[in-house]
Amino acid sequence: FSAYQVFGSVPEFFTINGEKMQKGRMINELDLAERRKVAVLGERARLVLFKDEDAIGKYIKIRGVHFKVIGIFTTTGGEGREEERVYTPFTTFQNSFNQYNMVQMFGMTTKSGIPAKVIEEKAKVILAKRHHYDPNDEEAAFLNNNEEDHQRFVGLFGGIRMFIWIVGIGTLIAGIVGVSNIMLIIVKERTREIGVRKALGATPWSIVSLILQESVVITGLSGYLGLLAGVGLLDAMRSGIEKAGGNVPFFSNPGVDFSIAIAATIILVLAGAAAGLMPAIRAAQIKPIEALRAD
Repeated sequence: FSAYQVFGSVPEFFTINGEKMQKGRMINELDLAERRKVAVLGERARLVLFKDEDAIGKYIKIRGVHFKVIGIFTTTGGEGREEERVYTPFTTFQNSFNQYNMVQMFGMTTKSGIPAKVIEEKAKVILAKRHHYDPNDEEAAFLNNNEEDHQRFVGLFGGIRMFIWIVGIGTLIAGIVGVSNIMLIIVKERTREIGVRKALGATPWSIVSLILQESVVITGLSGYLGLLAGVGLLDAMRSGIEKAGGNVPFFSNPGVDFSIAIAATIILVLAGAAAGLMPAIRAAQIKPIEALRAD
């Protein structure tokens, strides 16, 4: 025996509510027309009711009525409790549980370019007129405009993204300065070697190229170690999320995008070149005679 929220639903509600099928199928128009006793379970409900078994084709009992499981759904960035829901065809729900005049909630989406606030105001007027209450009475009907929440989250994550960029750029600059100082020390320690190379015919460009290559290797290696550490951390987070039930708000399937990895590679190469530029120029300016006299 388990207690879950049971809803009578229509096919469009799954799309509006951001739920996607993990296995099986969703409720369709034929289920509604024939009042089929079928059910779609949330992933968390499936785990409790069937554990590791395949739930598709099995039966569950809701208030004494048997329903055949036809699908399992997950939510996209939603709250975990939504995966504890059980959906049946709306017509079947009405007929089986004597809920002919009961509609708990419904959802709407807008066309591209139409603000949800406009539809919200129209819905208030229509509902108030049909059910005879004041449109301004917020206690009569609860309307939740997800567009406003979406805009707030967009602003929040935009601020977080900007903060991350600032921290990242600051860290990159600090790294460039650090690598540049290291390369200056290396150039000073290898003054005699550079002098010998120039005395044997090495061109200034070959000296510059040598130092730049070393700088890029140091920067690239350090950067890739950091990238690998980040990928490992994300994998650990993914494993933790799966153990927690596979549904943590805003952290669905974390990973590193391939385009971001390519961009990081390009930035690391450029940063390495920038870090080694000044030491390379200084190395190219070393005179062979002075270098050979250096201790």
